[in-house]
This record gives sequence, C-alpha cells and structure tokens, in this order.
Amino acid sequence: MARLKDKLYDKIERERPRVNKLLKEYGDVIMDEVTIAQVLGGMRGIKCLVTDISYLDPQEGIRYRGFTLPEVFEKLPKPKGAEMPYVEGLFYLLLMGEIPDDKDVEELQDEFSKRRVLPRYVYEVIDAFPCCSHPMTIFSSAIMTMQRESFFAKKYRGGISKFEYWDSTYEDALNLLAKLPELATYIYAKLYRDGKRIQSNPDLDFGGNFAHMMGKDKPYDDVSRLHFIIHADHEAGNVSAHAGHLVASSLSDIYLAISAMINGLAGPLHGLANQEVLRWLLELYDKMEGKEPTEEEMKQFVWDTLNAGQVIPGYGHAVLRKTDPRYTIQREFALKHMPEDKLFKYVDMLYRVVPDILRQQGKAKNPWPNVDAQSGQIQWHYGVQEYDFYTVLFGIGRAIGICANIIWDRALLYPLERPKSITTEMVEAIAFKKNAKRSKKEIAD
Repeated sequence: MARLKDKLYDKIERERPRVNKLLKEYGDVIMDEVTIAQVLGGMRGIKCLVTDISYLDPQEGIRYRGFTLPEVFEKLPKPKGAEMPYVEGLFYLLLMGEIPDDKDVEELQDEFSKRRVLPRYVYEVIDAFPCCSHPMTIFSSAIMTMQRESFFAKKYRGGISKFEYWDSTYEDALNLLAKLPELATYIYAKLYRDGKRIQSNPDLDFGGNFAHMMGKDKPYDDVSRLHFIIHADHEAGNVSAHAGHLVASSLSDIYLAISAMINGLAGPLHGLANQEVLRWLLELYDKMEGKEPTEEEMKQFVWDTLNAGQVIPGYGHAVLRKTDPRYTIQREFALKHMPEDKLFKYVDMLYRVVPDILRQQGKAKNPWPNVDAQSGQIQWHYGVQEYDFYTVLFGIGRAIGICANIIWDRALLYPLERPKSITTEMVEAIAFKKNAKRSKKEIAD
C-alpha cells in the first residue's frame, strides 16, 4: 500500500500551496451573504465549508471528484462477472481524485483484507448490549470502543509535526473501513440471527465479503456495492458529514469522529428516512391486502397522506431539483432484477403518480424521488427486512466519504471549526435596523 500512500503524499504537497495562497492573498474576499432566515433555519445554504471529495449539483445530483454517478459506475473497475464496481475503487477515487486501475484496486483490496480482523474485545462489547438495543447505538459504541487502536492518538501524544497528522489519520481510516463489514454483520447476527456469525472471507472484495457475512447469495454482493457507493458522500454540510468534520477538527481521531458521524446519521431527519419509506409502503401494502393498486387507488392514497398533514416519504430534497440519480441507478437495478416484486411495483407506480400530485399541491420545491424512495425496498427483496439495520448500511457507505474528507482536512491543516453565535436580541436589533433603513429608502423613492 506504500504506492497509494506515496501518491497521496505527492498530491498533498501539491494541494497545500493552493490553500495557503487563498488564505494569505484572498482571505478578505467576501464569498456569501447570510440572511436571518439562514441563521435561524439551520444554516441552510450558507457557503462556509470546503470539500473537494463531492459536490451536490441541483440539476445533476452528486458528483464524486467531478464525476457524475453514472460516470462513476461506468469508469470504476468491477470484480469479474459483477455489475457494480469495487467499493475499494470508490475509496481510491474519493481519496486521490482519479479513477484507479485494476492494480490500484487490487492493492487496496489486499490492504483492507489484511486489516479486517476485529479485536476480541469489540465482540465482547457488542455481546454486552441487551438484545433489544438499536443497531446504530451498538455500531457507534463499537466504533468508539476501538479508539484505543488509534495510531493518530498515539502519535499525537508522542509529539508529531502538524504536517504529519494526515499520515497516521490515513492508517486509522484504512484500519476502520476495513473492519466495518465484519462489525456490521456481527451486529446483525447478534440482533437478528441468534448470534450465528458467518466468518469473513479474505479472498472477497469489500461488497462481496459483506454479502457473504450477511449470508446472502448473488446478486446481493452487487446490491452491497451499489448501496455503499451511492451513500458514500454528499457534500460536507449534511448532518453526518458535518458531524464527522466538526469532531475531527478538534483533532479527535477517526474512531471518535466516525462514531459522531454515525450518531448524526441515526436521527429521523437524516439517515432513518429509508426505513420510513418502507414502513409507509408496507402500510399501503397491508391496506391493499397485497394486491397491486390501480393508478387511481394509488393517487387517492397519496392524497390521503398529504391531506392528513403528512409528507410523502422518499420525495423531495433540500438541494436537488430533479430525480435523484441515486434513485435512478437503484431503479434500473430493480427493473432488471426484480420487475415482478410486489413492493417494487408499488414504488414504480409512486414514481409515476407522486410528482404530478406534489406539483398540483404546490408546496414541494422538488416533487421528485430521492435515494430513500427505493433503497429499503431493494433490501427487503433480498431478505434484509429489519428496518433498524438499514441505517447501519447507510453508515458503512457514508464512512467511506467522511474518512477521505478527514484525511484531507488533516493534510491541508484545516483549523478547529468555531463559528460565532449571537443572541436572539442581537438578531432582532439587526432585523429592526435593516427594516428601518429599508422603510426610509422606500419613502425616498
């Protein structure tokens, strides 16, 4: 793996002067204006974070290192006979900003394989949780437990140059990512399979080994690769990405930062959305007694949901203004592999009726489906029917992007994140002063 690390070091040395130049020569340039609505509305849309790993375009969807998702799936190397690319290849792309070749992926796959074994105490920590514990709670706790393994924490205590922070962070990131499939599948076995664990297969790739340990046959290996890739990153401002970045900015190690990321992902306004979609679909399925609804029946169910003051789960997006490409990629997979699946037929019909209804209602800025509208249904089809585990799957994917981001945060010496807050009284004073100036101007005009 020295080849990747050497290439990464060369890239870091080229990137550091860019950041230094911006700070020294252009640090006083105003980038954005902030409104009171943004301040009181969760800082939505304020341009105050930097990441080169991904960018969310309102029309094109997420881009990884400048590549659209269709380009990512087309260009990344794939295992022999597989439809979906290596997850290892995606991590290489996010880290390096370039498409890996087969040798690059082979080396990274080998590196993950060597680092995959969990310490014995992690199994003991997982076993100590009560059987009714939420899998995300166990997942976060188990990751944080491994903090004692952190190379960065040991190096920092020993005293290292800030220019070397990225090196041990890189080692921590690879060590953690390599262990996530084993960690997640052991939690699944504990909670849903009477503790019957399936041993890891070191000869399989990241997605293939995850499917193997889940006890799922092909094409679930491709489902895993697909799922982890499309969930890997989503700019820096969403809750999970920002939580990981924020905690890491204090020089907490990868284990503490990714545990924080998982905790943010566990909230119902963020990572739980896919299970809410499936819950809503199954409610409809039960109401229809398993029959395929007519288009009129589906429209009525959608209107009933809206008229009850509820949203249509899986539709709409804070940034996107078109169908989420992550949804489209999953839809194409479902059309190929499960066109007769009853729940997929429900999803398919919703895709045909919901956007027009939401446009007619006039409240949704984006009436199109997002990634969550499809992902739970695919997992359900292949027998992963425990809702609470879906966010763990999301977390495995999201950790890939956040780890790449944190490595680069350390490489470029990004500082402790510390925005300034003010009181409501101060906000009111600003608002009233601005309003008074506006009124005087209107009178003058």
